[in-house]
Amino acid sequence: MNTPTARPAQADVDRIVAAALAEDAPWGDITSQTLIPEDATAMASIMAREAGIFCGEQVIEAAMRLSDPRITVDFRVRDSDAFDDGAVLAVIEGPARPLLTAERVALNLAQRLSGITAMTGQFVAAVEGTSARIVDTRKTTPGLRVLERHAVRCGGGFNHRFSLSDAVMAKDNHLAVLTRGGTVDLTEALRTAKAQLPHTVHFEVEVDRLDQIEPVLDAGVDTIMLDNFPLADLKAGVRLVAGRALVEASGNVRLDTVTAIARTGVDIISSGALTHSVRALDLGLDISLDIRRDLEPGGTP
Repeated sequence: MNTPTARPAQADVDRIVAAALAEDAPWGDITSQTLIPEDATAMASIMAREAGIFCGEQVIEAAMRLSDPRITVDFRVRDSDAFDDGAVLAVIEGPARPLLTAERVALNLAQRLSGITAMTGQFVAAVEGTSARIVDTRKTTPGLRVLERHAVRCGGGFNHRFSLSDAVMAKDNHLAVLTRGGTVDLTEALRTAKAQLPHTVHFEVEVDRLDQIEPVLDAGVDTIMLDNFPLADLKAGVRLVAGRALVEASGNVRLDTVTAIARTGVDIISSGALTHSVRALDLGLDISLDIRRDLEPGGTP
């Protein structure tokens, strides 16, 4: 795929990886400290044990660097690159103890991110030829959202709002409270709320019935989400909106349903499955048999 995408801020990546390393070895790696000579060095390869799309450059590099800055990582694939079963994804070299300490954190994160990227790539391929964008949701792993959103982009998908602070998105529970259970006019309540916002803030409203579309559109919203609509109602909803707002489809979005959803003419298809139901890809780290003990520059293995 190899689609260029903005990377997460390095400070965010380092913070996440440092916390993971601290969790995994809070008082040191006693196995490596017991078994591995302090001056031993090693070369290792991160190998693909199944085909997929890669995402993990920053987390692998950070895990190794934060364990020991002398460790070097030579990536043979880049974020967004497809790879085959058996491919060498990266070659790592440096002091053996910290390399082994960082192994699991590097693999855990890269496996999950690559799984998200690979799944997103499948969804994107399934809607090819339509105008629909595949978009993630806030159903991310707590603490990992910045990484998982990057993984979605590496698979060719797009991001929804990052957090509750980024945009107004009124869902069914918000509307129930806003309209006092239906005793307050929906259009007027939404207009009043929207009037409080700066013009730069995006306003989206979720509906679950066709008869809610016109009252919501009359309030001047930017995006209308059709939640769990049958295909026939999705098509009817797109016709009703008629370009007056972006149309987002959500609910019941799976690989076996997404193509038909895209063909209804919606602009956006959001799927929590991209991040909450993903299977981590099977990646492994194999140490070379050439274990060395001289760390001095120019030393002889």
